[in-house]
Amino acid sequence: MTVPWMVTGAAGFIGSRLALHLAQRGHTVHACDWADDAGCTPLDLDPNSTASRLRAARMAAVRQAPGVQWQRLDVAHPSELLDWMGSVRPERVIHLAAQAGVRHSMLAPQDFVASNLVGFANVLLACHRHRVARLLYASSSSVYGMRSEAPFEEADRTDRPQSFYAATKQANEAMAFSFHAQYGLQSLGMRFFTVYGPWGRPDMAPYLFAQAIRRQQPVTLFAGGELMRDFTYVDDTVAAVTALAQHEARWQGAAVVNVGHQRPIRVIDFVQVLSTLLQTSPLIEHAPMQTADVALTCASESRLLCWLDAWPDTPLQEGLGQFVQWLEGWDPLGNGQA
Repeated sequence: MTVPWMVTGAAGFIGSRLALHLAQRGHTVHACDWADDAGCTPLDLDPNSTASRLRAARMAAVRQAPGVQWQRLDVAHPSELLDWMGSVRPERVIHLAAQAGVRHSMLAPQDFVASNLVGFANVLLACHRHRVARLLYASSSSVYGMRSEAPFEEADRTDRPQSFYAATKQANEAMAFSFHAQYGLQSLGMRFFTVYGPWGRPDMAPYLFAQAIRRQQPVTLFAGGELMRDFTYVDDTVAAVTALAQHEARWQGAAVVNVGHQRPIRVIDFVQVLSTLLQTSPLIEHAPMQTADVALTCASESRLLCWLDAWPDTPLQEGLGQFVQWLEGWDPLGNGQA
């Protein structure tokens, strides 16, 4: 017998993929997002923007899946969330709704307050009020800040965030800890490491690089392309989240876990793999390292492997191949247009 799952942020990159995965496995999925039918959100009111079009397409796929119950809902509105969770009565909540983006948080830090701080507090309270057994939520590798020692261990200090986005995720982990201390809420913060793949966010490097290469436009590489990132394929991430929810007895309290493969690659090498798959030479432009960025991300996967025994490990060449195939189908250039 399957139990009802609740997934917030289900029009997002990871959330939509997770909701579809759970539905395909026969689970009843109660999915929500603040986007409207055109994919617009309070922070992106343009239905023709790439982000809106992606959200709309992801959302349409999720809503059509058998077993999915859809609700338009902003987690920053406490009464709506409490009422909906009360009607759903989920046994597991996977909270992925958030405003993401290190660089966007430099430009508009206030955009992160409602979703990442107020919204998360509302989710914690709703889980407590409705006696949800387990809460899993999206944290980020950004909480580790600027570090040179690798791999990053969950016990490492996380009190020096380099961006406001990272600060909100660090705050989420502290808030979850307090709800366990006060009320006994069992929670798991999943520190995602640079997730990529089909239907990925248009503000992230894989999408930006690929589109620039395809259109024969310059690819901007910061810090000489020497920044290193622990890229994680989206289906690997979804498999890990699903398994963590199903092996809930293996984690207790207010826990955190890395979701990454401990295999960082230089960004310039990532671009070379991508350009080979696109069969187009990149036009490289170099720029200084940006404020709020970090030089390295590298996940220790020891804790995750201890809890799950194994999880999928898609090679970068294969994962980027899937991403390129999707992108060329979703956004064909045609007619020799750059």
